[in-house]
Amino acid sequence: MLYEINEKAIRLESEGKKIIRLNLGDPDLATPDEIIEAAYASMKAGKTKYSSSYGENKLRQKLAELHGVKAENVVITPGSKWGVFATMYLMMKGGGNVIIPTPYWTAYDLIAKSLGAETKLLRTEMEDGWKVDLDKLERLIDKNTRMIILNNPNNPTSKVIDVQTLDGIVELANRKGVTILSDEVYGTISFVKTKSILEYDGEQTHILTTGFSKTFSMTGWRIGYIIANKQLVDKITKLNQITINNVPVFIQDAALKALELQKELAKKIKEEYEQRAKLASTTLTKAGFSFTKPEAPFYVFPKMSGLDSEKFTLELLDKGVAVAPGTSFGDYREHFRISLTAPRAEIKTALDKISEAVG
Repeated sequence: MLYEINEKAIRLESEGKKIIRLNLGDPDLATPDEIIEAAYASMKAGKTKYSSSYGENKLRQKLAELHGVKAENVVITPGSKWGVFATMYLMMKGGGNVIIPTPYWTAYDLIAKSLGAETKLLRTEMEDGWKVDLDKLERLIDKNTRMIILNNPNNPTSKVIDVQTLDGIVELANRKGVTILSDEVYGTISFVKTKSILEYDGEQTHILTTGFSKTFSMTGWRIGYIIANKQLVDKITKLNQITINNVPVFIQDAALKALELQKELAKKIKEEYEQRAKLASTTLTKAGFSFTKPEAPFYVFPKMSGLDSEKFTLELLDKGVAVAPGTSFGDYREHFRISLTAPRAEIKTALDKISEAVG
């Protein structure tokens, strides 16, 4: 349904209809000029050849320094999605099962199924603050469980896992010998403090995947990274060697420049998206929607009792607003996801149309 909405939006736009795109997590803010200039300078310097499948040493060293690990624990990937895929491919291709709390980014489930692995979905509810029930999690773990996937902060809810719950998940995973794959792509621009999986584990028993797309408005650049134990990093590097070979060096140089500017850029982007979240929260509350307060960019996941979000989103598209139905993220038919990835004036117009549609 997520893709059906997108294809219909593209068709309507080709017919000349104005569509406010709030259906994808693709930041509208431009990639900062300094990052673009760094890539251009790198290309002009001739850095357009094959390179290490681990990634450039300077970038790996910088990331290791930022995360408090060794460079040997870092491998550069073409976007965080490849990091998720590569990790799951290596750990799940022989079968077994993976536990995924819902609502969830559907790529996790689709990747697992493409590898012949079983997915066990652990449902959470808005009324409970989207909190993972540790007893239910423990009951789902069996001898074939190889991985638990966490998305922290979460897409689509923009909820950060509270420290007590995260502590419990890690303790349970350690006790049961299950690896956690923690997708933290929104972590550096979270509105609230977000505890990383790396804070639990000096030996990298668990795995972090993240990227530059959201923090630096670099979605199309396709660069991310994995932090894991050296054995897995080496395996992912071998997979890189027979597939993508390496992320272009000029893109890695641009990412290095981004890290130099991270504090300043992350502050700006957080401030902008906090304002958008406040605007959305105020308007949606007045319209009678229920939701948890966004704790990170870019999403709100509102609910209205009795709503058929698939029907609602298709009808809303005819009114010029694209959002994603809740069924795209699990069994959440009364919810839909709004991506606050458009200029503030367009977001306001879209929110008004959403409010009118249920008025």
